[in-house]
Amino acid sequence: MQTSTKALIPNEFVTHPLITTNGEEKIIPLNGLKPHISVRNLCISYGDQHILKNVTIDIPDKKITAIIGPSGCGKTTLLKSFNRLIESADGIKISGEVLLDGDNIYDPKVEVTSMRKKMGLLSQRPMPLPMSIFDNIAYGMRIHGVRRKKILAERVEHYLRQASLWEEVKDRLHAPATKLSIGQQQRLCLARGLAVEPEIILGDEPTSALDPISSQRIEEKFMELKKDYTVVMVTHILRQARRIADYIIFMWLGEIIEHGPAHEVLENPKHELTWSYVKGVIS
Repeated sequence: MQTSTKALIPNEFVTHPLITTNGEEKIIPLNGLKPHISVRNLCISYGDQHILKNVTIDIPDKKITAIIGPSGCGKTTLLKSFNRLIESADGIKISGEVLLDGDNIYDPKVEVTSMRKKMGLLSQRPMPLPMSIFDNIAYGMRIHGVRRKKILAERVEHYLRQASLWEEVKDRLHAPATKLSIGQQQRLCLARGLAVEPEIILGDEPTSALDPISSQRIEEKFMELKKDYTVVMVTHILRQARRIADYIIFMWLGEIIEHGPAHEVLENPKHELTWSYVKGVIS
């Protein structure tokens, strides 16, 4: 795929910052921020199709990182590599490392269930379990050994409050979760993810199926949660990235083109493709 945009771009933006040195990926420091996830030379392919190509990036701790770029550029693949969900597809080949607190999650010795407990995932569309509101939140806790009814009840209330849902459902906890509105279902799924006490919240376009008010509630909740969690989200909505992101990763055809503090990447991009994308020249 070829893109010709130079004629549309002011000269000061037609720059090619150093991305590699002697064929090796250059890692740009996080301006003093502590990394929580570190990706090193990650390659993912499906048959002959290369989805991610030598991706190297650090994800800052307790910040909101937004992964942006056009459809099909590898955003969701990168996100799902963080909890190893990507490997569930047949024919996927993975090389490189994804380090969580310094440990490679793709090491054969890693216990996948324990690793995934550290990551809560919000998908594009909410997927409540076919059970009550209460049991949706308690499900993961029960799997991890919490059985006492009093403790379960206290924790269900706590996490529903964290997701700003308690006041709306406290009188119908044993009603089917599927009866909730789609916006409520997404907050329920957020509460369910928080209930297993993760370190990281992953969002795969978590507001794309929601109405504006529900989307705003999820955004506001992410802003609150970053005090205690690292949040990484894929979004195709640049306005959303501007509103809530601290850090931006811009991807194009399976590669990271530019990354850095949100205000720098979105307001003063250094690479021509980034400029074209954030200015709407390409989409």
